[in-house]
Amino acid sequence: MQRIIPAAIAVAFGTLIMSGAYAQQAPDFSKVEIKTTDLGNKTYMLEGQGGNITVAVGDDGVIMVDTQFAPLHDKIKAAVAKVSPQPIKYVINTHYHGDHTGGDEAFQKDGAVVVAHTNINKRLATPVANALTGVTAPPATGDALPKQTYTGTSTSVTVKGRTAQVTYQPNAHTDGDSAVYFADANVLATGDIVSVGGRYPNIDVAVGGNIKGMIAVVDNYLKLANDNTKIVPGHGALMTKAQMAQYRTLLVTARDRVAKLISEGKSEDDVVKAKPIQDLEQQAGANETATANFLRLTYRSLKS
Repeated sequence: MQRIIPAAIAVAFGTLIMSGAYAQQAPDFSKVEIKTTDLGNKTYMLEGQGGNITVAVGDDGVIMVDTQFAPLHDKIKAAVAKVSPQPIKYVINTHYHGDHTGGDEAFQKDGAVVVAHTNINKRLATPVANALTGVTAPPATGDALPKQTYTGTSTSVTVKGRTAQVTYQPNAHTDGDSAVYFADANVLATGDIVSVGGRYPNIDVAVGGNIKGMIAVVDNYLKLANDNTKIVPGHGALMTKAQMAQYRTLLVTARDRVAKLISEGKSEDDVVKAKPIQDLEQQAGANETATANFLRLTYRSLKS
């Protein structure tokens, strides 16, 4: 029997399919286990299905970065309870995609406040079609929308003893990306601007994503980080600064090779057929279909 999944989950999962990270089958959330990694100073990384989660424990509450898919709410909540009896007071969204925001509604009903850049609110409330699949998620309403938004370059979120520095990263993965840095633990949550582990990053060109912006933001991350910084990517294993520098090289190589073909008058299909980054597939851990999709998005972002 074919499993039917909610449209919002289907759209988010479609992004993962385009990256080449998963087979053409929706996840069985009942089988997902949440893995917790201690990052030091009461800060943790949670891995399950969807985007990575960062948890910072304060004296009177918890700050959590992203919420994965809605069906994982109970498992994520239980994982947080294992590291702290304090309530989850704040959730910070790094961007609007459903594999990072799907649990927002349930956590807000629990009493948390979701904090996000104002463009995330806009993208959730008034979705646009995915650039490659053409699928549009249903609009979010009520508790599925952030209760606290910010404009400008930055904001901060504080519980007793812990502060998250939230910085807007414009026109990178999307037009509403935020980086979250916990200075007291030297932990940086990048969102999907940095995404590794069997995938290329998704450049959401339908909402202002641009590979040039992604490279610029990674440069900002590299300036912020030091050799001891623990980097929580949007997807994939915990990273070091040196590994993020390698990721930057992949982005720059793809940008430069596609830009050269564009300067030669090549069309999008011509670029895909030329296979200019075939040698990067192994580094990304992706496949030919994912490479083609990444080339199309890189091409469109450079032409925009």
